Amino acid sequence: MSSVEVEIEKAPPRRFPFFSLPQHLPLSKERTYFGLRRNTFLLILLGAALSLLALILGLSIGLSLRKKHSSSYIPNPSNKALQSGEATYYGPGLGACGIDSKATDAIVAVSWRVFDAVQVGGNPNTNPLCGLKVWATRVREETGKNVSVVATVVDRCTGCKPNDLDFSPTLFNVLAAEGLGRVQMSWAWL
Repeated sequence: MSSVEVEIEKAPPRRFPFFSLPQHLPLSKERTYFGLRRNTFLLILLGAALSLLALILGLSIGLSLRKKHSSSYIPNPSNKALQSGEATYYGPGLGACGIDSKATDAIVAVSWRVFDAVQVGGNPNTNPLCGLKVWATRVREETGKNVSVVATVVDRCTGCKPNDLDFSPTLFNVLAAEGLGRVQMSWAWL
């Protein structure tokens, strides 16, 4: 008898774009991942990836629309129309316009969005709003009478919305009792 030598060929390793699987890992559809069949697991994974992509796109579109919307409602001085917003008060000192003010001065700080929207250059002392006047009015609840003040812009308010104004304590007390802290009012550029 003659002996026949049989050479067993090994199958080439499975190749994927970035890595090779060892021979002992089967690629059958019955393989389970976290207790789920491979096809089911891949569908769930694809759904989660698409949901995450939709969330990211939705947030980016929403935030970009919000920016466009909020900047279009900045009350600039060329618009003399009556605005509605909230009045608050603060302790004055050296303001963004470079003017040192006291609590008894007839001054106001406008929203940082309004202030920064017209800023030219890096020096806030040269902001075109510095020295402009605003007229504010509201009805006091205690008396039922309409009260008004005129104030000069000397500062920027970092906590204000575009239509809000931050007054010196003396002017705020004309508009409302200091204890209220925040009240609705109407105002316009003069």
